[in-house]
Amino acid sequence: MHVAFRSNASVLRRLHLNFELIADPTLAEMGKNLKEAMKMLEDSQRRTEEENGKKLISGDIPGPLQGSGQDMVSILQLVQNLMHGDEDEEPQSPRIQNIGEQGHMALLGHSLGAYISTLDKEKLRKLTTRILSDTTLWLCRIFRYENGCAYFHEEEREGLAKICRLAIHSRYEDFVVDGFNVLYNKKPVIYLSAAARPGLGQYLCNQLGLPFPCLCRVPCNTMFGSQHQMDVAFLEKMIKDDIERGRLPLLLVANAGTAAVGHTDKIGRLKELCEQYGIWLHVEGVNLATLALGYVSSSVLAATKCDSMTMTPGPWLGLPAVPAVTLYKHDDPALTLVAGLTSNKPADKLRALPLWLSLQYLGLDGIVERIKHACQLSQRLQENLKKVNYIKILVEDELSSPVLVFRFFQELPDSDPVFKAVPLPTVTPSAVGRERHSCDALNRWLGEQLKQLVPASGLTVMDLEAEGTCVRFSPLMTAAVLGTRGEDVDQLVACIESKLPVLSSTLQLREEFKQEVEATAGLLYVDDPNWPGIGVVRYEHANDDKSSLKSDPEGEKIHAGLLKKLNELESDLTFKIGPEYKSMKSCLYVGMASEDMDVAELVETIAATAREIEENSRLLENMTEVVRKGIQEAQVELQKANEERLLEEGVLRQIPVVGSVLNWFSPVQALQKGRTFNLTAGSLESTEPIYVYKAQGAGVTPPPTPSGSRTKQRLPGQKPFKRSLRGSDALSETSSVSHIEDLEKVERLSVGPEQITLEASSTEGHPGAPSPQHADQTEAFQKGAPHPEDDHPQMGKPGSRDLRLTQPVNSHL
Repeated sequence: MHVAFRSNASVLRRLHLNFELIADPTLAEMGKNLKEAMKMLEDSQRRTEEENGKKLISGDIPGPLQGSGQDMVSILQLVQNLMHGDEDEEPQSPRIQNIGEQGHMALLGHSLGAYISTLDKEKLRKLTTRILSDTTLWLCRIFRYENGCAYFHEEEREGLAKICRLAIHSRYEDFVVDGFNVLYNKKPVIYLSAAARPGLGQYLCNQLGLPFPCLCRVPCNTMFGSQHQMDVAFLEKMIKDDIERGRLPLLLVANAGTAAVGHTDKIGRLKELCEQYGIWLHVEGVNLATLALGYVSSSVLAATKCDSMTMTPGPWLGLPAVPAVTLYKHDDPALTLVAGLTSNKPADKLRALPLWLSLQYLGLDGIVERIKHACQLSQRLQENLKKVNYIKILVEDELSSPVLVFRFFQELPDSDPVFKAVPLPTVTPSAVGRERHSCDALNRWLGEQLKQLVPASGLTVMDLEAEGTCVRFSPLMTAAVLGTRGEDVDQLVACIESKLPVLSSTLQLREEFKQEVEATAGLLYVDDPNWPGIGVVRYEHANDDKSSLKSDPEGEKIHAGLLKKLNELESDLTFKIGPEYKSMKSCLYVGMASEDMDVAELVETIAATAREIEENSRLLENMTEVVRKGIQEAQVELQKANEERLLEEGVLRQIPVVGSVLNWFSPVQALQKGRTFNLTAGSLESTEPIYVYKAQGAGVTPPPTPSGSRTKQRLPGQKPFKRSLRGSDALSETSSVSHIEDLEKVERLSVGPEQITLEASSTEGHPGAPSPQHADQTEAFQKGAPHPEDDHPQMGKPGSRDLRLTQPVNSHL
């Protein structure tokens, strides 16, 4: 983006120098104002990107109009605040496209249009007529449409609506006098392809005031040819049927590059059919841009013989705020005026001014070079994707197709040992539909990933009726705007190759994940084919109502804790929670997985973690009652212990003065008794073992707390849910031995000191084995309590239970 800013700054400096040479002071001032406005907006965009944390003062809240006027700098500051004020959103692609010199010329055209409209009528008429005539002549010659007229419009579909009005006036001579009574007696029919862009037919009916039965959707080929081309034979049959019913075939809309996949209808045959039945033929599509090149396919070249065509030179050439153009051929200027294709208003003719300036700035060579560059990008991507396995290309003409559609396909070759085909032993309609949805979800994920990794590619994710979800690359509509280069195409191919192993392994692991979940108690597999991952699972807790589809607060709490625990493991998997698409119950969504993923360990971890969270939640819920009962029980036991102590000490020791004298002559050595509350077990325990440990000395490590969940032993640096020693045949002998030794060390360290002591004490005849006395001491250490008859053990006494005598055992260990 900084390169773009520097290039735009250089453009503005050159424009500033050129403006000084202009004699008209108003034009020079207009150019300087445009230069300053663009510089301010672009500088503010750069500051916004550099200072991402600084929030701009937004003026989104409407307010009253100020009494005193504001200068241009303040107004532009308000504009840039409105443009870049939404800093709470995630940073996305640049909001202002890379506007080059030709873009500045187009923007200047809008300012010039307002200035030119202030001229006197005679000068204005001559100037607007010249601008309209030049632009029409240049476009007709560039795109090989001889002797045509041009209509410039902002809405891309507006030109077709005007053409329909012209066709109605041409075929219904009494329409101006009788109006819709003529249409009622002989209803017009407009034919649209099934591959036409959505909403086009409805727009035409709304603009023309026609009922929807006047639209006729022509199906595409089903047996031969492209499935995105209009079926010409079926169209002819429909035309004959309409004529027999007393209808009038009025207009046919053909595609030179469908909106979805960029396929071109057989325009040559369609033109012959239209001439036979007197139907107006209108052509639209992105492939019309290739008419400016030296080599054009025969199907697209036939569009030069049609009655009208609509083009969008703005996206093709990277020109902002440039109108669309409809070229048509008609000899009656009165009908074109009635239809609205021509106008006597100078403001309507000035719509062509931005395009008039930009075409002069680019020149013929510049126009052809931009269109040629876009076609070369598409061809380059097509050639590279042919070398990539597991990618299916949907292209009409391999030699000259400016639109490329591709998708990741399900059937993988069996020859590759790493990537195996997904088995489909029983092919049922439901299974086929499920696999279709699963593959569509993966392609949708692939398209979104590629859009983020290579934003300059201008990719689009779309859903096709026959093929499913696909990714479209249409550089004619995006390359000039985004500045797409050949390096971006190479980066796109590299990103596709890097994502293929994850896509293939995810397809393979889905069935295994489903089987593991179904075989695990407490887990329910949720069939959600729209999720681009290995699967969806839900934990069924004890109070789960399986028959209800409503939200479950307890289940949501468990799944939220489960998500937190799984994310803390720092694995390569992504986890999300959300409601099931069939109900409102919460589920755990497991993302894409690599081919070394251990599905069994993953499912076991999910089940064990969810079970542990449920048990802990139950414990916390019952904690209040348990603690209350435990306190009452502890008070009763402490009261009993007090009464026993009074009986042992006698009544005299309780008298203040007498008790002190007796205690001085004969002190009582009573043990400190108390109660401790075990929260895990919910029971009371004596504090005597705690005081014994304190009296016998520190440094003794209590035995480890047993864990209920089993943890798989992993190598150092190995992430969770990964298969260990996978592909060991590719490892060297030394590395294999080192891995085995590491596993043995991990197992040895995981065994507690108690088991090691028992094994050492049971060894006979081994050098350095402990004596029987040390074995007894070790046994005493394992019991963890002194002899009941010896409350005060002494050092060095035979058979003593002093914990400090366990030093030989520790040294042996």
